[in-house]
Amino acid sequence: MSPNQSSDLPLWVQDRETVIANDSGVEWRGGERPDYSYTNQSLYKESQYNHPQGSLEAIAENLVRTFELEATNKVNPQQWLSIVQDKFRMKANGGPEYTAEDVAKAGTYNLFMGETEHYSSSGESFESSFQVFHKAFPKGFLWEVIKVLAGPPNVTFKWRHWGTFNGPFKDHAPTGEMLEIVGMSIARVTEDLKIISLEHFFDNSAFLEKLTSGCPFHAQKSSD
Repeated sequence: MSPNQSSDLPLWVQDRETVIANDSGVEWRGGERPDYSYTNQSLYKESQYNHPQGSLEAIAENLVRTFELEATNKVNPQQWLSIVQDKFRMKANGGPEYTAEDVAKAGTYNLFMGETEHYSSSGESFESSFQVFHKAFPKGFLWEVIKVLAGPPNVTFKWRHWGTFNGPFKDHAPTGEMLEIVGMSIARVTEDLKIISLEHFFDNSAFLEKLTSGCPFHAQKSSD
């Protein structure tokens, strides 16, 4: 698709507020529309890349943000506009493939983090996993596209995920540091830009090490 065709773009590659506004019949998690107003303010202040409307970068960014919005807030995957529901698969770093139903049940944090020294997805529910990271990044854990390396049908792009570590991460005190993950993804899409498959490549080990670098609260208490 040409970047100049932005006026004809489908809903799921427009901005999140437009997607949310067109929510007739949507079953929202928690029973109400999500509010991204605070996140949008942080994005406006902290984004390093402001892609022109209709560019491949803006299209890819909006598509993935719509997917994140739906995976996080729409209970029923059959209502997700951003994917081909019966074909969709997602995986990270060559790991197992997950369906939309898997994502809706476990949440993206659990599926991406898996089992590590500092985070165990088997010990977290969908809701608790999001609370863990919301507490650690109370100003938002933001995401943006850096650059699109290849266009449709296999959209390959580099991205960054970042936030300021101002709240506790489990038993570890915040450091106030800005933490960042940089990765690459490949989204295989249809002609109308719905996601068939999504594969992410990133290293979260350094990120998790920084989240656990603050003094454990139990250690602080024992030294009091």
